[in-house]
Amino acid sequence: MIGKGRSISHTRASIGYGWNQEKNAEIIHSQHLAGQTPKEITDEFKIIQQQNMRCKNNTLSFVLSPTIEDGKELNQKKLKELTQRFIKRMNLKNNQAIAFVHRDKLHTHIHLYVNRIGFDGRAYNDSFIGKRSQLAAQEVAKKMGLTTVKEVQQEKLNEIKRIRSEIKRIHEKVMEEKRPKDFGQYIKYMKQKEVKVIPYINKSNKLQGFRYEYKGHNLKGSEVHRSMSINNLAAQLSKNNEKGILIKGSNAVQLMGKTVELSASIAMHLAKIVIKKTIKKALETGIGI
Repeated sequence: MIGKGRSISHTRASIGYGWNQEKNAEIIHSQHLAGQTPKEITDEFKIIQQQNMRCKNNTLSFVLSPTIEDGKELNQKKLKELTQRFIKRMNLKNNQAIAFVHRDKLHTHIHLYVNRIGFDGRAYNDSFIGKRSQLAAQEVAKKMGLTTVKEVQQEKLNEIKRIRSEIKRIHEKVMEEKRPKDFGQYIKYMKQKEVKVIPYINKSNKLQGFRYEYKGHNLKGSEVHRSMSINNLAAQLSKNNEKGILIKGSNAVQLMGKTVELSASIAMHLAKIVIKKTIKKALETGIGI
């Protein structure tokens, strides 16, 4: 579960959003309030807030977001319990508050609005409110057996690691079996394996690198693996092509029907590869001996 919190001044607009019927909003918790509309709730907040006119951002706005899977299992009773636990953990039991659940887009989440001004006229300390909200949400999630933000982050890291491994495996298979001789062939063969290779060309019409789209993820070549950086990929392709991938007498290559330049350092490196191959071939055939 993810928790977010901040101090706001636009109380009525925010409560009106929480009460939005288009999002199938339901009130799941209310404390120290009697109002039945956003205006009535806001007016009740204002009565208390008038005791502390120096505080401008006088309402606390929180969003509690369980994972999609957890959200499917949470009924109104559990959502109310979750909200009450969070309020207690944030030490806000004695402040006016109202909470709504939204179930739009299949993602259940809670909007909680709390009067920052207490009945004693003091303003709740909102220092590091975002970080404290997340820590409180994590603690509540643990106690209720829900997925914590750290677990969500770890799952994402594991997923990215798996995707990187799959792209690298496909790349290696293409390079070994198809032996593409230029960028165009490489892009074509990778597409056949359901990996979309997207060239990044800067404003100077120079090829900067490639991004890889696969199963909803978009990664730079160097993020997948250092062997897939533009420098290393260009070198691998050049080795597969006797003439090299550079257009003769230039630092440019053909890419998807267009001529694009490589940086001088990459072009020089590729030229050296061609020279080495030429010398090696001459030695093998006995030319010049």
